[in-house]
Amino acid sequence: MAEGGESPARYRDVLAVGEFRALFTAHVLSIVGDQLTRVSLAVLVFDRTGSPALAALTYALAFVPELVGVPLLSGLADRFPRRALLVRCDLLRAGLVAVMAVPALPIWLLGTLLIAVQFATAPFKAARAAILPTILTGDRFEVGNGMIYASFQIGLLGGYAVAAPLVAVLGAGPTLLLDATTFVLSAILIARGLGPHPPVPKRAVQRRAGTTFRAVAGLVWRDRRLRYLVALSCLAGCYAVPTGLAVPYAAQIGAGTAAVGLLLAAMPAGSAVGAVLITRLVPPGWRLRLLGPLAVATCGVLLPTALVPGLGSMVGLLALCGLFSGYGAVAPATFSRMVPEQIRGQAYGLASAMLRAAMGLGVALAGVLAELTTPATAIAMFAAVGVLAGAGAALGWNHSRAAENPTRSALLVR
Repeated sequence: MAEGGESPARYRDVLAVGEFRALFTAHVLSIVGDQLTRVSLAVLVFDRTGSPALAALTYALAFVPELVGVPLLSGLADRFPRRALLVRCDLLRAGLVAVMAVPALPIWLLGTLLIAVQFATAPFKAARAAILPTILTGDRFEVGNGMIYASFQIGLLGGYAVAAPLVAVLGAGPTLLLDATTFVLSAILIARGLGPHPPVPKRAVQRRAGTTFRAVAGLVWRDRRLRYLVALSCLAGCYAVPTGLAVPYAAQIGAGTAAVGLLLAAMPAGSAVGAVLITRLVPPGWRLRLLGPLAVATCGVLLPTALVPGLGSMVGLLALCGLFSGYGAVAPATFSRMVPEQIRGQAYGLASAMLRAAMGLGVALAGVLAELTTPATAIAMFAAVGVLAGAGAALGWNHSRAAENPTRSALLVR
């Protein structure tokens, strides 16, 4: 990747690639479908049981399987034609969601179906991540990845506002059928707009050992650049803490329930803007140089939370945190480009699982700490940990890049 000041690719350059248009549109449909499913099932379970705890548990089930499904199933993206895998995952999810719409299904069966949907999502995301670097060349890959990242953040921001009224008007059952339709449309788009993308052939010994998850983890650990890219991404386990503590923090500052929505919306709003800025305005080479400083700043801006800022100030801090976290659109793209294509799906699965684990563990530990102290203290303490960890990861990333460049220059001279 260029280290100089070459101009970033434009959105029109990225959208000119027909295969990317198909994948991006399918991605947007997937965001809509995910939000519809989660809200619909939470409403359905609450209507039947009257239990807020069961409704919350049902919503949380949509996230849990990714911790297991991503590392176990992402390798399918390296063993089967990727277009066929994407289409089959979409059709499988459409069928499972359609079954959820059947009236009077037991709660346990609804939860089981939801878990199955998320397991089918794991190889879909891995296959998409493996395809993107092959259809978007040069800087178009980073800009395209930034578009996907920003659209996901916007989907989080507006999804709840759209999904809840839709469920209220149509009911949970019809909304689930609408969700199933989004998966069918996604499958059609991919089948018509994408090439087959067969997996890269491997030698027999690679089939036995090289494609195992342990072998991929070993490769990522031995490559210092990949290792520090994963570390920079996993800092989300520190700066995602305010999201998990939004409700108790609002209570601590005496704000009403409506304040929770503002606290939750601020970070994804800032993150969407940050992803656009770093991929559109920052030259490609400078993005890699800014990864470390931005990662440290993302956690650093949360340190003033120790002073228990009011609602407006806290929303501003969270928006700024989200703005700096736009580096999350660059780190995964760089990781995917550096990983060999024949193991790209499994490598994505490893990085994704570690990110999810970091976020889940961070929020859980922060919740315990908030019980012992206060939500504001917990957020500030995790921010401090993030600053220290981010500084270490940033130094490691810069040193690994500096060590790589002389080697690359020597090869070019030869």
